Amino acid sequence: MKILLLLLTLLIAPQVHAYSSDELRGDCLAAEELYAGQKSSDPIQAIRSARCIAYVAGFVDSYAISDYLADKVGIKLNAFCLPDDPDLSPRLVRSVLAHLDRQPPSSKASTAMLVAGALAKSFPCTDLLESKK
Repeated sequence: MKILLLLLTLLIAPQVHAYSSDELRGDCLAAEELYAGQKSSDPIQAIRSARCIAYVAGFVDSYAISDYLADKVGIKLNAFCLPDDPDLSPRLVRSVLAHLDRQPPSSKASTAMLVAGALAKSFPCTDLLESKK
């Protein structure tokens, strides 16, 4: 009975994210300013830009690990394919900002799903998956 009650509570409870889409947008705007050469003396802006850059880079790294592990069991994720580009970090931030700009204000979508959507749209894979026969 306790397990059923716990499951019901988890299903009914509102979804809460530690890092909201509004926070991500603000942080990535600070990162975009940094990349554009608009250095700020405000340490909070530096922290905000670093948080965006680190979040997106961490997301990309975790996807790379997932892709590697999936490949080990014969699965190709093919969700997005990043180019070999020395200026990739600013492109990733711009991609996320462009995607966030297309979202409704105060979106309740998780930041992970928003970043995944942004990268999938901006960096599609050219290799087609083989169809299952």
